Amino acid sequence: MAIEAQLIKEGEFLPLMEAFYSIQGEGFYTGNPAYFLRIGGCDVGCYWCDVKESWDANLHPLTKVEDIVDKIDDKIKTVVITGGEPLMWNMDFLTNVLKQKGIEVHLETSGAYPLSGKYDWICLSPKKNQQALDEIKAIANELKVIVRNKHDLKWAEQQKRTVSISCKLYLQPEWSKRKEMIPLITDFVMQNTDWQISIQSHKYMNLP
Repeated sequence: MAIEAQLIKEGEFLPLMEAFYSIQGEGFYTGNPAYFLRIGGCDVGCYWCDVKESWDANLHPLTKVEDIVDKIDDKIKTVVITGGEPLMWNMDFLTNVLKQKGIEVHLETSGAYPLSGKYDWICLSPKKNQQALDEIKAIANELKVIVRNKHDLKWAEQQKRTVSISCKLYLQPEWSKRKEMIPLITDFVMQNTDWQISIQSHKYMNLP
């Protein structure tokens, strides 16, 4: 058990929920093929989360990182590390192995945990109930705010002021409220042109 705990601490084992090849449906890289690694474990607890089964890391088998990477086909150019909240775990080992294979590595995070790992693109999706860390905000390439009500638009403006001027800004309707929110987001973006709209296009295409 002590050896296993050390391997987990060093990031050589991770609670892998699922791994799949699909199309990025959100944000800056929408429409691009990518291999997704969904890491189990999250305590941020967004009630509208569409992968609540990822929250309990104990439900997902600890998997050797080398075995995870060995299953990634040579044609894969981009791997997206998502969750859950992947930064609850040490991402150094995983990202180093991916980089050695010449793979571009993207991260999707709430920013609630300290950064580990090396990335080519960081998508920060902050949550109200657990504030993102300044170190993540400073280096985020993309800010994606989920919009469920009018107040979320005001909150998005507050978050914009915490990221770098080069950070791409996206507003994304919460899926169950998309019909009500898309008109509001559209009007907002037409008045606040530094924002763009992100829609979960993979769901419209029935992709994972």
